[in-house]
Amino acid sequence: MPPAQTGMPPSYPGIPSAAAGPGSPAHRPAFPPRAIRTARDAVTVAALYLRWLGYRDLRRADQRPPNGIGLAAHGLLAQVDPTVRPAAPRDVECLWLTAMTESADCVYFSLAGYTDEARVRADALGIPLFVLDLAGVPQAVNDHADALDAEGAPEPGPRSRDRRS
Repeated sequence: MPPAQTGMPPSYPGIPSAAAGPGSPAHRPAFPPRAIRTARDAVTVAALYLRWLGYRDLRRADQRPPNGIGLAAHGLLAQVDPTVRPAAPRDVECLWLTAMTESADCVYFSLAGYTDEARVRADALGIPLFVLDLAGVPQAVNDHADALDAEGAPEPGPRSRDRRS
């Protein structure tokens, strides 16, 4: 499916398509915000952010999540929830289970935030949580998200499942 049909642009000025290499945050420019006015904008910002982190082969996920839109890259499954209700523990657990079946890590982007129970569950499962503010800047909600933001995409290679519960 062409990028125009998925709502994900092929590139964005100032965001290399991982030319500096994944996991090389020292070489990343600042993430350029993009205002969020629609659900499609939320998906676009999440996709741009993941590319900024160094995920190269970003596409729509094969499996549709219960809420929102799924994005996938090699070794990663992301969920973008543009609804106006905070994500619940079930939402976080469904993403984690789907990622486990694909031997991938996962990350959750929400426009409305998370319930306290969802945050606790995500911390226990090692899931990075981000809130998408309307200015178009993903904000880390937990330590796992802070680490992903600081470290960027992991280097391609053998996957280690030791960091998951």
